[in-house]
Amino acid sequence: MIPVFDGHNDTVLLHLEKPDRDFFERHDDGHIDLPRAKEGGLFGGFFAVFPPSPASPGLEKSYVKADGSKVQLTVGALDPAAAVVSTNAMVSQLLRWDADEQGRFTLVRTVSDIEACLENGSMAAIMHFEGAEAIGPDLAALDVYHAAGLRSLGIVWSRANLFGNGVPFRFPSSPDVGPGLTAHGMQLVRRCNELGIMVDLSHITERGFWDVANISSAPLVATHSNAHAVCPSTRNLTDEQLDALAASKGVVGLNFHVGFLDPEGGNGTDVPLSVMVRHVDHLVERLGIDGVALGSDYDGALVPDAVSDASKLPDLMNALADAGYSRADLEKIGYRNWLRVLGLTWRP
Repeated sequence: MIPVFDGHNDTVLLHLEKPDRDFFERHDDGHIDLPRAKEGGLFGGFFAVFPPSPASPGLEKSYVKADGSKVQLTVGALDPAAAVVSTNAMVSQLLRWDADEQGRFTLVRTVSDIEACLENGSMAAIMHFEGAEAIGPDLAALDVYHAAGLRSLGIVWSRANLFGNGVPFRFPSSPDVGPGLTAHGMQLVRRCNELGIMVDLSHITERGFWDVANISSAPLVATHSNAHAVCPSTRNLTDEQLDALAASKGVVGLNFHVGFLDPEGGNGTDVPLSVMVRHVDHLVERLGIDGVALGSDYDGALVPDAVSDASKLPDLMNALADAGYSRADLEKIGYRNWLRVLGLTWRP
C-alpha cells in the first residue's frame, strides 16, 4: 500500500462542530478518523484551522479583470474577534490530540518529524491556517501561532480579509475575479518566508497568486486545487499558474471535491476515478512528476463515491497505477513531493 500524506483536510472543524466525536475511534460520518486513515495508508497531512464565523453583510462592488471586462463581487469579512475564538479552539484541539498519551498523533514541525511518524505509525499533522483572519495587521499573532506549531498558511479562504481576496465559487469562470494582495498581505507573505511558514495559494484570486509569486522567496504551493484546463472552476489553476508553480519547484495537491473535478462543474458524487486521473495527468504534464500530490479536502468537501473516505485512498492509487504510473511515481504523488517542498520551505 502506498503511504499518503494529504495536502488538506477539515477534520478539526468537524470536531469543533461535534466536540464529543473521538478522532481515535472509527465513525460512519465524515471522511477521516484514525482507524480509516490507517486502512487507507493515510499517515498524515495538513490539518486546516478554518474560522467558520458568519460573514458580515455583503458590499457590492465591481472589479475590472485583466481583459478589461467587469464583474460584480459581493465582499464580506469575518468579525476578527470571532475568528480568533474559533481559531484558538481549533489550535487547542490539535494540541490536545498531540498530547495523546499513546502517541497516536503528532503535531509536526520538521520534515524529520514527518519521517519519524511514517516509521512509528503516529498520525503526522501539520497545523495549517485556511484564512488569516485571526492575525492582526502587526502580525504579532503570526509569531505566537508559529511558536504553537503553525507551519502552513492560506492567506485567504474564498472571501476577502485584511490581507487579500479569495475566489468565489463559480463555474465556468476564470480565477481572475477580484483584486490581489493588500499592503498588509505583502507584509504577511514576507514574514511567512522569514519564519519558514508555507504560503498556500489554493483559495486566492489570480491577481493574488501573481502578487505572491512576485514577492515570495519560497516554492509556490496550492495544497488543494485542480487543473482549470480540465474543470474551469475559479478554484482551479490555469496553465500559466501551473507553469509558474513548476518554475518555482512547487507542488499542487489534487482536490477531491466533485465540483472542482467534474469537467461539467456538476455536483454528483458519481465522478469516476478516471476524471481524477485526468486531472493528475494534466498536472503532471505541466508540473512534472515532482510537482503533483494529493490535497483531498476530506471533511470539507463533497467527494466522489469512489474515494468516499480515507480508507478508499488505495483505490485511487490503483487507478493511477493502471494509468501507467510507476511505484516510484505513486510514492512521489502519495507523500514524497510534500516532503520535498516542505524541506525547501521550512526553517530548521
